Amino acid sequence: MEHVLTQTTWWAQFKKQQPVLHLILWILVILTFYPFVAMLFMSVKDNPQFIHARWVPTLPMHFVNYRYAWQAVGRYVWNSIFTSGVTAVGVVTFCSLSAYVFGRFEFPGKNFMYIMIIALMMIPGVLTLVPSFILVRDLGLLDSYWVLILPWIAGGQPFGILLLRTFFEGLPGELFESARLDGANELGVLRQIVLPLSAPILGTLAIMNVTGTWNAVIWPSVTISSNKYKTIVFGLWGFQGQYYTSWGPLNAAYTISAIPLLIMFAFTSKLFIQGLTSGALKV
Repeated sequence: MEHVLTQTTWWAQFKKQQPVLHLILWILVILTFYPFVAMLFMSVKDNPQFIHARWVPTLPMHFVNYRYAWQAVGRYVWNSIFTSGVTAVGVVTFCSLSAYVFGRFEFPGKNFMYIMIIALMMIPGVLTLVPSFILVRDLGLLDSYWVLILPWIAGGQPFGILLLRTFFEGLPGELFESARLDGANELGVLRQIVLPLSAPILGTLAIMNVTGTWNAVIWPSVTISSNKYKTIVFGLWGFQGQYYTSWGPLNAAYTISAIPLLIMFAFTSKLFIQGLTSGALKV
């Protein structure tokens, strides 16, 4: 009886504190989103408006800033969309195959091989920068799309295999047995059963890879020298050097660089949340 009263008292105190907690959460939400809203305001200002009313909307709005920004960074946006998209597809494809083998098959040395792959996550990327550069140079991949796509696909394998293997192992074994009894081969089982059931976690892996490669700086900076292949990060750097006193076009370029990620998350947010809450990270 005393335990029940203690729980009731605790719950009553918690309910009294809820308005305060809600207020704190709203303050944190506002502080999180206000920089993005302010960036939108500043992207349609000219310099006098920016100086006198930086943080609030003003009239007239100079949407021509977006035209200047797109002319400067449009090519880099498409480069980032292409390289990040192809990388995400490659990571999901190869990780699915590898994780299925590690999760549903038994073979000699399986655990040792798996541990060696996961151990690669413990090595900082900067330690392999020089050997990786020498490798892609000897392969003749420098200053091309391949020098971004292939190393990023390879670098995404350890985490992807860890994530997907844990999920695949949790799938009911009866599904696999039924499919094999119906005459499905292993690729058929993977395509018809595993991948459809794993859509949330596959989407989560793809989104994480896109955001990671979209913002990558070090590897592209040492392997890409031609503007034809540079990504959005370097487009923004060059545009900032050219328009460092024109705040409207500069913020418009920042906005344009964020739009593809916002669109991606708007259409995949439900899938992303399902993947994060599906228990795939439990070990």
